[in-house]
Amino acid sequence: MPTAFVTGANGFVGVTLVEQLVEAGWNVTAMHRPTSDIAYLQRFPATRVVATLEDDGGLRAAMPEGVDVVFHVAGNLSYWARHRERQTRTNVDGTRNVVEAALANGAGRLVYTSSISAYGLVNGRITEETPSEALESGVNYARTKWLGEEEVRTGIEQGLDAVIVRPGSIFGRYDRHSWARLITMVAEGTLPGVPDITIDFCHGGAVARAHIAAAREGATGETYLLGGTKATLLEVAQLIAAETGGKAPRKTTPLWVLRGIGWGSDMASRMTGKEPDLTPELVRQLSFSAWADVSKAVEQLGYEVVPIRAMVKEAVDWMRAEELIPAHSH
Repeated sequence: MPTAFVTGANGFVGVTLVEQLVEAGWNVTAMHRPTSDIAYLQRFPATRVVATLEDDGGLRAAMPEGVDVVFHVAGNLSYWARHRERQTRTNVDGTRNVVEAALANGAGRLVYTSSISAYGLVNGRITEETPSEALESGVNYARTKWLGEEEVRTGIEQGLDAVIVRPGSIFGRYDRHSWARLITMVAEGTLPGVPDITIDFCHGGAVARAHIAAAREGATGETYLLGGTKATLLEVAQLIAAETGGKAPRKTTPLWVLRGIGWGSDMASRMTGKEPDLTPELVRQLSFSAWADVSKAVEQLGYEVVPIRAMVKEAVDWMRAEELIPAHSH
């Protein structure tokens, strides 16, 4: 029975991965923060351990000695300036701690969940060889995902067997915080507008399967792009509206309007202390449209590209079943 240690096991991709690993007969140790609501994670027979990426000693103690594969899925996805320092500690220092723990504990392999954002603010087709502009992007999430990759590459130089996967925007079950926010806003009719942009999407289940394939088939030191489904944000919002009976914009909103909303929301958040749905950094990220050439992942990992309509339907059906959005007749 192969063994796995999963960081970020309580997150959207983490829970999906734990579910698939357990179904495939792996012995799974699932790490989560002490404050996590583990309502979904505890549905699966994994050994749960409490630790944080920032506590290198606790992390090392939580990771089983000689584990076959460490899946480092945990990360801070915030686009809010107030979270920059915390995000850097999690995404960069935390990844360094995972790499060092994997080396110290004799892990067989590390699969690191990076992001298409690690390229920075780029437009058009990208491949695994496209140079990153993340450090000059002014977007801390992009910067920290790239620097997290650099920590993994340092580990490889020290003898770690590691593979990097870079998903695009992930849609699917168990998402409560990222695209789930868009679904909720459309369902409730509170979406203020969407920019005229195209996004590269991927399916949560397909991304988790690609992680397992990367653990088994991926070549040491290789990077694999996961995406392949291009859709405009307006198209996605309208598909959500059709599924939920909610309200989506009929046309796109100019970026300058969204920038204004982003700045206004950011100012208001300084009073409330609550992260806004739209921030200046997120608007900056959304003003660029990169799309992934996924042929390498398809050929080497058997990665599957899923139509956007199927992704939206699955996510909406799951949120409705979990009573996260109201039930509708259709």
